Amino acid sequence: MDFNVKRLAADAGTFLSRAVQFTEEKLGQAEKTELDAHLENLLIRAENTKQWTERIMKQTEVLLQPNPNVRLEEFVYEKLEKKAPARMNNHDLLGQSMIEAGNDFGPGAAYGNALIKCGETQKQIGGAEREFIQSSAINFLTPFRNFLEGDFKTILKERKLLQVKRLDLDAAKTRLKKARMPDARAAAEQELRMTQSEFDRQAEITRLLLEGVSSTHAHHLRCLNDFVEAQTTYYAQCYQYMVDLQKQLGSFPSSFANSNQSSASGGPSISVPTIPVSASLPSVSAGRSSSAATAGGFSELRSSNGSRKARVLYDYDAASSSELSLLADEVITVSSVPGMDSDWLMGERGNQKGKVPITYLELLN
Repeated sequence: MDFNVKRLAADAGTFLSRAVQFTEEKLGQAEKTELDAHLENLLIRAENTKQWTERIMKQTEVLLQPNPNVRLEEFVYEKLEKKAPARMNNHDLLGQSMIEAGNDFGPGAAYGNALIKCGETQKQIGGAEREFIQSSAINFLTPFRNFLEGDFKTILKERKLLQVKRLDLDAAKTRLKKARMPDARAAAEQELRMTQSEFDRQAEITRLLLEGVSSTHAHHLRCLNDFVEAQTTYYAQCYQYMVDLQKQLGSFPSSFANSNQSSASGGPSISVPTIPVSASLPSVSAGRSSSAATAGGFSELRSSNGSRKARVLYDYDAASSSELSLLADEVITVSSVPGMDSDWLMGERGNQKGKVPITYLELLN
Protein backbone atom coordinates (compact mmCIF):
# COMPACT_ATOMS: atom_id res chain seq x y z
CA MET A 1 0.00 0.00 0.00
CA ASP A 2 2.85 2.35 0.90
CA PHE A 3 4.54 1.57 -2.45
CA ASN A 4 1.37 2.37 -4.36
CA VAL A 5 1.01 5.72 -2.61
CA LYS A 6 4.58 6.64 -3.41
CA ARG A 7 4.13 5.56 -7.03
CA LEU A 8 0.93 7.57 -7.30
CA ALA A 9 2.67 10.59 -5.83
CA ALA A 10 5.55 10.20 -8.26
CA ASP A 11 3.19 9.91 -11.23
CA ALA A 12 1.28 12.97 -10.07
CA GLY A 13 4.54 14.87 -9.76
CA THR A 14 5.59 13.86 -13.28
CA PHE A 15 2.22 14.86 -14.73
CA LEU A 16 2.40 18.22 -12.92
CA SER A 17 5.91 18.79 -14.21
CA ARG A 18 4.76 18.18 -17.80
CA ALA A 19 1.79 20.48 -17.37
CA VAL A 20 3.99 23.26 -16.01
CA GLN A 21 6.50 22.80 -18.84
CA PHE A 22 3.76 22.85 -21.50
CA THR A 23 2.15 25.97 -20.02
CA GLU A 24 5.45 27.84 -19.77
CA GLU A 25 6.25 26.96 -23.39
CA LYS A 26 2.91 28.34 -24.53
CA LEU A 27 3.60 31.54 -22.55
CA GLY A 28 7.10 31.79 -23.97
CA GLN A 29 8.71 31.40 -20.54
CA ALA A 30 10.52 28.11 -21.20
CA GLU A 31 12.72 26.67 -23.93
CA LYS A 32 11.40 23.96 -26.20
CA THR A 33 13.42 21.19 -27.80
CA GLU A 34 12.73 21.30 -31.53
CA LEU A 35 12.50 18.13 -33.58
CA ASP A 36 14.98 17.75 -36.42
CA ALA A 37 13.85 18.93 -39.85
CA HIS A 38 13.65 15.40 -41.30
CA LEU A 39 11.32 14.23 -38.54
CA GLU A 40 9.16 17.33 -38.89
CA ASN A 41 8.82 16.71 -42.64
CA LEU A 42 7.86 13.10 -41.98
CA LEU A 43 5.18 14.23 -39.53
CA ILE A 44 3.77 16.71 -42.06
CA ARG A 45 3.71 14.06 -44.79
CA ALA A 46 1.93 11.57 -42.51
CA GLU A 47 -0.70 14.16 -41.59
CA ASN A 48 -1.26 15.06 -45.26
CA THR A 49 -1.54 11.36 -46.12
CA LYS A 50 -4.18 10.92 -43.44
CA GLN A 51 -6.22 13.93 -44.56
CA TRP A 52 -6.16 13.06 -48.28
CA THR A 53 -6.88 9.40 -47.59
CA GLU A 54 -9.97 10.38 -45.61
CA ARG A 55 -11.10 12.74 -48.35
CA ILE A 56 -10.58 10.24 -51.18
CA MET A 57 -12.36 7.54 -49.16
CA LYS A 58 -15.33 9.80 -48.52
CA GLN A 59 -15.72 10.81 -52.16
CA THR A 60 -15.29 7.22 -53.35
CA GLU A 61 -18.04 6.10 -50.99
CA VAL A 62 -20.28 8.86 -52.38
CA LEU A 63 -19.47 7.69 -55.91
CA LEU A 64 -20.26 4.06 -55.13
CA GLN A 65 -23.40 4.86 -53.10
CA PRO A 66 -24.84 8.37 -53.66
CA ASN A 67 -27.68 7.82 -51.15
CA PRO A 68 -26.48 9.06 -47.70
CA ASN A 69 -29.17 7.10 -45.86
CA VAL A 70 -28.05 3.85 -47.45
CA ARG A 71 -24.41 4.68 -46.63
CA LEU A 72 -25.38 5.24 -42.99
CA GLU A 73 -27.28 1.97 -42.90
CA GLU A 74 -24.32 0.07 -44.38
CA PHE A 75 -22.01 1.73 -41.83
CA VAL A 76 -24.23 0.57 -38.94
CA TYR A 77 -24.35 -3.00 -40.28
CA GLU A 78 -20.57 -2.95 -40.67
CA LYS A 79 -20.06 -1.83 -37.06
CA LEU A 80 -22.49 -4.50 -35.87
CA GLU A 81 -20.58 -7.03 -38.00
CA LYS A 82 -23.78 -8.01 -39.77
CA LYS A 83 -24.42 -8.42 -43.47
CA ALA A 84 -26.49 -5.64 -45.00
CA PRO A 85 -29.71 -6.83 -46.70
CA ALA A 86 -29.52 -7.16 -50.48
CA ARG A 87 -31.32 -4.41 -52.34
CA MET A 88 -31.98 -3.59 -55.98
CA ASN A 89 -30.03 -0.67 -57.43
CA ASN A 90 -31.48 1.98 -59.72
CA HIS A 91 -30.64 0.06 -62.89
CA ASP A 92 -32.39 -3.04 -61.53
CA LEU A 93 -35.49 -1.02 -60.64
CA LEU A 94 -35.58 0.64 -64.05
CA GLY A 95 -35.07 -2.69 -65.78
CA GLN A 96 -37.85 -4.33 -63.79
CA SER A 97 -40.27 -1.50 -64.63
CA MET A 98 -39.40 -1.72 -68.33
CA ILE A 99 -39.86 -5.49 -68.42
CA GLU A 100 -43.20 -5.31 -66.63
CA ALA A 101 -44.38 -2.56 -68.99
CA GLY A 102 -43.20 -4.54 -72.03
CA ASN A 103 -45.09 -7.63 -70.90
CA ASP A 104 -48.19 -5.52 -70.34
CA PHE A 105 -48.01 -3.98 -73.82
CA GLY A 106 -47.27 -7.40 -75.29
CA PRO A 107 -43.94 -8.97 -76.24
CA GLY A 108 -45.24 -9.35 -79.78
CA ALA A 109 -45.64 -5.58 -80.22
CA ALA A 110 -42.61 -3.59 -81.35
CA TYR A 111 -42.78 -1.22 -78.38
CA GLY A 112 -43.35 -4.00 -75.85
CA ASN A 113 -40.50 -6.06 -77.27
CA ALA A 114 -38.17 -3.05 -77.20
CA LEU A 115 -39.06 -2.31 -73.57
CA ILE A 116 -38.27 -5.88 -72.55
CA LYS A 117 -34.91 -5.80 -74.31
CA CYS A 118 -34.04 -2.45 -72.69
CA GLY A 119 -35.11 -3.75 -69.29
CA GLU A 120 -32.93 -6.84 -69.60
CA THR A 121 -29.96 -4.66 -70.53
CA GLN A 122 -30.58 -2.35 -67.56
CA LYS A 123 -30.51 -5.40 -65.29
CA GLN A 124 -27.21 -6.48 -66.83
CA ILE A 125 -25.80 -3.02 -66.12
CA GLY A 126 -27.13 -3.30 -62.56
CA GLY A 127 -25.25 -6.57 -62.11
CA ALA A 128 -22.05 -5.03 -63.49
CA GLU A 129 -22.47 -2.11 -61.09
CA ARG A 130 -22.72 -4.45 -58.11
CA GLU A 131 -19.54 -6.23 -59.17
CA PHE A 132 -17.76 -2.89 -59.57
CA ILE A 133 -18.87 -1.70 -56.12
CA GLN A 134 -17.83 -4.95 -54.47
CA SER A 135 -14.43 -4.96 -56.17
CA SER A 136 -13.80 -1.30 -55.29
CA ALA A 137 -14.79 -1.85 -51.66
CA ILE A 138 -12.44 -4.82 -51.24
CA ASN A 139 -9.43 -3.67 -53.28
CA PHE A 140 -9.58 0.10 -52.76
CA LEU A 141 -11.63 1.28 -49.78
CA THR A 142 -10.61 -1.49 -47.36
CA PRO A 143 -6.84 -0.84 -47.61
CA PHE A 144 -7.42 2.90 -47.18
CA ARG A 145 -9.61 2.26 -44.13
CA ASN A 146 -7.05 -0.16 -42.67
CA PHE A 147 -4.38 2.54 -42.88
CA LEU A 148 -6.55 5.08 -41.05
CA GLU A 149 -7.75 2.66 -38.37
CA GLY A 150 -4.47 0.77 -37.97
CA ASP A 151 -1.15 2.24 -39.06
CA PHE A 152 -2.06 5.87 -38.59
CA LYS A 153 -3.50 5.29 -35.12
CA THR A 154 -0.18 3.68 -34.17
CA ILE A 155 1.64 6.71 -35.54
CA LEU A 156 -0.59 9.02 -33.49
CA LYS A 157 0.07 7.00 -30.35
CA GLU A 158 3.85 7.09 -30.79
CA ARG A 159 3.80 10.77 -31.76
CA LYS A 160 1.87 11.57 -28.58
CA LEU A 161 4.40 9.57 -26.56
CA LEU A 162 7.22 11.49 -28.26
CA GLN A 163 5.58 14.74 -27.17
CA VAL A 164 5.48 13.44 -23.58
CA LYS A 165 9.15 12.46 -23.70
CA ARG A 166 10.04 15.90 -25.05
CA LEU A 167 8.21 17.60 -22.21
CA ASP A 168 10.07 15.40 -19.72
CA LEU A 169 13.37 16.31 -21.37
CA ASP A 170 12.70 20.03 -21.37
CA ALA A 171 11.46 19.89 -17.76
CA ALA A 172 14.73 18.15 -16.80
CA LYS A 173 16.71 20.88 -18.58
CA THR A 174 14.79 23.52 -16.64
CA ARG A 175 15.47 21.81 -13.30
CA LEU A 176 19.17 21.57 -14.14
CA LYS A 177 19.31 25.28 -14.79
CA LYS A 178 17.62 26.01 -11.46
CA ALA A 179 19.81 23.61 -9.44
CA ARG A 180 22.36 25.36 -7.22
CA MET A 181 23.55 22.78 -4.73
CA PRO A 182 26.05 20.15 -5.97
CA ASP A 183 23.83 17.23 -4.92
CA ALA A 184 20.79 18.73 -6.59
CA ARG A 185 22.80 19.49 -9.71
CA ALA A 186 24.18 15.93 -9.91
CA ALA A 187 20.67 14.51 -9.58
CA ALA A 188 19.40 16.91 -12.26
CA GLU A 189 22.22 15.91 -14.64
CA GLN A 190 21.44 12.22 -14.16
CA GLU A 191 17.73 12.88 -14.80
CA LEU A 192 18.63 14.86 -17.94
CA ARG A 193 20.74 12.00 -19.31
CA MET A 194 17.90 9.55 -18.68
CA THR A 195 15.20 11.74 -20.26
CA GLN A 196 17.47 12.52 -23.22
CA SER A 197 18.00 8.80 -23.82
CA GLU A 198 14.26 8.10 -23.63
CA PHE A 199 13.50 11.00 -25.97
CA ASP A 200 16.08 9.84 -28.52
CA ARG A 201 14.74 6.30 -28.39
CA GLN A 202 11.14 7.45 -28.88
CA ALA A 203 12.17 9.80 -31.70
CA GLU A 204 13.80 6.86 -33.49
CA ILE A 205 10.68 4.68 -33.08
CA THR A 206 8.48 7.50 -34.39
CA ARG A 207 10.84 8.14 -37.31
CA LEU A 208 10.75 4.48 -38.39
CA LEU A 209 6.96 4.45 -38.29
CA LEU A 210 6.74 7.69 -40.26
CA GLU A 211 9.16 6.43 -42.90
CA GLY A 212 6.80 3.48 -43.33
CA VAL A 213 4.30 5.91 -44.89
CA SER A 214 6.33 5.53 -48.10
CA SER A 215 5.36 1.85 -48.15
CA THR A 216 1.77 2.92 -47.55
CA HIS A 217 1.92 5.16 -50.61
CA ALA A 218 3.27 2.27 -52.70
CA HIS A 219 0.47 0.00 -51.45
CA HIS A 220 -2.17 2.64 -52.12
CA LEU A 221 -0.77 3.05 -55.63
CA ARG A 222 -1.41 -0.64 -56.29
CA CYS A 223 -4.91 -0.23 -54.85
CA LEU A 224 -5.46 2.75 -57.14
CA ASN A 225 -4.48 0.63 -60.14
CA ASP A 226 -6.97 -2.04 -59.02
CA PHE A 227 -9.69 0.61 -58.72
CA VAL A 228 -8.98 1.98 -62.21
CA GLU A 229 -9.00 -1.55 -63.63
CA ALA A 230 -12.35 -2.28 -61.96
CA GLN A 231 -13.77 1.00 -63.25
CA THR A 232 -12.47 0.29 -66.76
CA THR A 233 -14.02 -3.17 -66.72
CA TYR A 234 -17.33 -1.77 -65.48
CA TYR A 235 -17.58 0.91 -68.16
CA ALA A 236 -16.46 -1.52 -70.86
CA GLN A 237 -19.19 -3.95 -69.83
CA CYS A 238 -21.79 -1.18 -69.84
CA TYR A 239 -20.65 -0.03 -73.27
CA GLN A 240 -20.81 -3.56 -74.67
CA TYR A 241 -24.27 -4.12 -73.20
CA MET A 242 -25.51 -0.89 -74.81
CA VAL A 243 -23.90 -1.70 -78.17
CA ASP A 244 -25.58 -5.12 -78.15
CA LEU A 245 -28.88 -3.48 -77.24
CA GLN A 246 -28.50 -0.94 -80.01
CA LYS A 247 -27.89 -3.73 -82.49
CA GLN A 248 -31.13 -5.38 -81.39
CA LEU A 249 -33.05 -2.11 -81.62
CA GLY A 250 -31.30 -0.91 -84.77
CA SER A 251 -34.01 -2.23 -87.07
CA PHE A 252 -36.92 -1.19 -84.87
CA PRO A 253 -39.18 1.38 -86.57
CA SER A 254 -39.18 5.00 -85.42
CA SER A 255 -42.61 5.99 -86.73
CA PHE A 256 -43.77 6.77 -83.18
CA ALA A 257 -41.40 9.73 -82.96
CA ASN A 258 -42.30 10.92 -86.44
CA SER A 259 -46.01 10.79 -85.56
CA ASN A 260 -45.41 12.95 -82.52
CA GLN A 261 -43.42 15.44 -84.56
CA SER A 262 -46.15 15.63 -87.21
CA SER A 263 -48.86 16.21 -84.60
CA ALA A 264 -46.81 18.90 -82.88
CA SER A 265 -46.30 20.78 -86.15
CA GLY A 266 -50.06 21.04 -86.68
CA GLY A 267 -50.04 19.14 -89.98
CA PRO A 268 -51.93 15.97 -90.88
CA SER A 269 -51.22 12.95 -88.71
CA ILE A 270 -49.18 10.92 -91.21
CA SER A 271 -46.55 8.44 -90.06
CA VAL A 272 -43.33 8.72 -92.06
CA PRO A 273 -41.05 5.89 -91.00
CA THR A 274 -37.29 6.30 -91.42
CA ILE A 275 -34.53 3.79 -91.51
CA PRO A 276 -32.74 3.97 -88.13
CA VAL A 277 -28.98 4.35 -88.04
CA SER A 278 -27.00 1.98 -85.84
CA ALA A 279 -24.12 3.46 -83.84
CA SER A 280 -22.36 0.13 -83.40
CA LEU A 281 -18.90 0.64 -84.92
CA PRO A 282 -17.93 -3.02 -85.44
CA SER A 283 -20.92 -3.69 -87.74
CA VAL A 284 -20.90 -0.52 -89.86
CA SER A 285 -19.79 -2.19 -93.08
CA ALA A 286 -22.18 -5.12 -92.61
CA GLY A 287 -25.05 -2.74 -91.90
CA ARG A 288 -24.31 -0.75 -95.04
CA SER A 289 -24.32 -3.88 -97.20
CA SER A 290 -27.62 -5.08 -95.74
CA SER A 291 -29.24 -1.67 -96.08
CA ALA A 292 -28.01 -1.31 -99.64
CA ALA A 293 -29.44 -4.72 -100.60
CA THR A 294 -32.80 -3.92 -99.01
CA ALA A 295 -32.97 -0.48 -100.59
CA GLY A 296 -32.07 -2.02 -103.93
CA GLY A 297 -34.95 -4.51 -103.69
CA PHE A 298 -37.50 -1.77 -102.98
CA SER A 299 -36.07 0.41 -105.78
CA GLU A 300 -36.37 -2.47 -108.21
CA LEU A 301 -39.99 -3.03 -107.12
CA ARG A 302 -40.88 0.64 -107.70
CA SER A 303 -39.24 0.75 -111.12
CA SER A 304 -40.97 -2.45 -112.32
CA ASN A 305 -44.44 -1.37 -111.12
CA GLY A 306 -44.98 -5.07 -110.26
CA SER A 307 -45.77 -6.80 -106.97
CA ARG A 308 -43.75 -8.87 -104.49
CA LYS A 309 -44.35 -10.96 -101.42
CA ALA A 310 -43.07 -9.45 -98.17
CA ARG A 311 -42.82 -10.69 -94.59
CA VAL A 312 -43.93 -8.34 -91.81
CA LEU A 313 -41.19 -7.77 -89.21
CA TYR A 314 -43.23 -6.03 -86.49
CA ASP A 315 -46.81 -5.31 -85.55
CA TYR A 316 -48.09 -2.03 -86.97
CA ASP A 317 -51.29 -0.19 -86.07
CA ALA A 318 -52.72 1.88 -88.92
CA ALA A 319 -52.77 5.61 -88.14
CA SER A 320 -55.51 6.34 -90.69
CA SER A 321 -58.05 4.57 -92.91
CA SER A 322 -55.62 4.76 -95.85
CA GLU A 323 -53.12 2.52 -94.04
CA LEU A 324 -53.14 -1.23 -93.47
CA SER A 325 -52.55 -2.70 -89.99
CA LEU A 326 -49.93 -5.43 -89.85
CA LEU A 327 -49.12 -8.45 -87.69
CA ALA A 328 -45.56 -9.66 -87.17
CA ASP A 329 -44.47 -12.65 -89.33
CA GLU A 330 -47.48 -12.55 -91.67
CA VAL A 331 -46.85 -12.49 -95.43
CA ILE A 332 -48.57 -9.87 -97.59
CA THR A 333 -48.37 -8.68 -101.17
CA VAL A 334 -46.83 -5.27 -101.76
CA SER A 335 -46.69 -3.09 -104.83
CA SER A 336 -45.63 0.40 -105.80
CA VAL A 337 -48.13 3.11 -106.67
CA PRO A 338 -47.02 6.09 -108.80
CA GLY A 339 -46.73 9.26 -106.76
CA MET A 340 -46.58 7.47 -103.40
CA ASP A 341 -43.92 8.49 -100.86
CA SER A 342 -40.75 6.40 -101.20
CA ASP A 343 -41.04 5.22 -97.56
CA TRP A 344 -44.38 3.53 -98.25
CA LEU A 345 -45.79 0.74 -100.42
CA MET A 346 -49.31 -0.44 -101.12
CA GLY A 347 -50.03 -3.59 -99.11
CA GLU A 348 -52.67 -6.19 -99.85
CA ARG A 349 -54.01 -8.95 -97.60
CA GLY A 350 -56.98 -10.74 -99.19
CA ASN A 351 -59.61 -8.03 -99.81
CA GLN A 352 -57.85 -5.52 -97.55
CA LYS A 353 -55.62 -2.85 -99.00
CA GLY A 354 -53.69 0.07 -97.56
CA LYS A 355 -50.35 1.83 -97.26
CA VAL A 356 -47.62 0.07 -95.28
CA PRO A 357 -44.21 1.40 -94.15
CA ILE A 358 -41.24 -0.30 -95.81
CA THR A 359 -39.26 -0.39 -92.53
CA TYR A 360 -41.71 -3.02 -91.27
CA LEU A 361 -41.18 -5.26 -94.30
CA GLU A 362 -38.69 -7.80 -95.59
CA LEU A 363 -39.02 -8.61 -99.30
CA LEU A 364 -39.11 -12.33 -100.11
CA ASN A 365 -37.52 -13.94 -103.14
